[in-house]
Amino acid sequence: MPDVVVVGAGPVGTLLAAELLRRGVDVRLLERRPAPGLGTRAIGLHAPVLAALEESGITEQLLAHARRVHRGEARAGERVLGVVRFDRLSTRFPFVATLAQAETEAVLGAAAPAPERGAEVTAVRGRPTAVELTLTHSDGTDEVAAAPIVVLAGGWAARPLAYRAVPTTTYPDRYLMSDISVGDRSDADTAIVNLAPGGVLESFPLPGAMRRMVAWDAATDPAADSESARVARLQAALRARGEASVADAVVTATAFGVRRVIAPRLRRGGLFVIGDTAHEVSPIGGQGMNLGLLDAVGLAPLLARWIHERAAPDADLAVWEHRRVRSAVRAGRLAAVNTVLGRPRQGPIDAARRTLVRGMLMPPLGRGFAWAYAMGLDAGP
Repeated sequence: MPDVVVVGAGPVGTLLAAELLRRGVDVRLLERRPAPGLGTRAIGLHAPVLAALEESGITEQLLAHARRVHRGEARAGERVLGVVRFDRLSTRFPFVATLAQAETEAVLGAAAPAPERGAEVTAVRGRPTAVELTLTHSDGTDEVAAAPIVVLAGGWAARPLAYRAVPTTTYPDRYLMSDISVGDRSDADTAIVNLAPGGVLESFPLPGAMRRMVAWDAATDPAADSESARVARLQAALRARGEASVADAVVTATAFGVRRVIAPRLRRGGLFVIGDTAHEVSPIGGQGMNLGLLDAVGLAPLLARWIHERAAPDADLAVWEHRRVRSAVRAGRLAAVNTVLGRPRQGPIDAARRTLVRGMLMPPLGRGFAWAYAMGLDAGP
């Protein structure tokens, strides 16, 4: 029997497994996907995560592949409403590091045990001395496994294993997303949020002269959508919202909706829930993956203590749980503000929005917003 079973080999589960292995814990890593995912949502790593991973050497490896974003701009068309200066924050890493999620997973995976792929957990049951799992493997065989500690880090799909119901806010907003080759440009290291009357367009730098474009989308029936229709709508959004020069470079586009899920508890005995399984916030603002990574880096030493000392550090685990739930609530509120600000606004309401954002980003408030968007509101791992 392993000491710990981690369910989910995305960035959060992989980091937890790597941190446990580094501390001498026998860990089994399960993943239902037969192969690593090539799709990517999360691209930004914030200062608290980079600081938390520095001791393990992972930060240095991540930064070797990443682009460093030192500033952000809020725009209305070609007009700059305000600037967010990450490079003026008093922090060890005064920037946002961006890289594709697959590359983040590869760096984290180099220090983690190899995941057992095609292993889907279908049930979790607490027992007096262990947590029991029912698995179905890709070859059709079933298995009953157990460990003193089980951590669910398998994203939203793993949520029903731990919770019957979690309070959920589903937003009406939908977005289009694509990573586009844009070549050299003067704002190569600047994140841009364009608050256009037709809805927000977010433009984030990526390594290799690429940019992530995310545009508010008016489509309401994704089931009837097609790739060509999504590409055409994103191209139209780029032309209308300040990025006309790169519209023709769009060759693929995905659509997604947003919701907010904040579980009030992350632990029941030897069962833990972290990352998107426990708290899912809008990707507008880019803090979801970072929340999960901080969950993992804070939990790992506590679980290692539990295994090595053969006693649960209940008081410290309660502090960890309180901090992580509080951090998720704060990130969810910030994401909700971003979502509302990014909706289509016309006429006087659009003018009022521009005035509000301009005021928010002027000194001395601007420094506070840079701090908040760099995850300064996080309560710590």
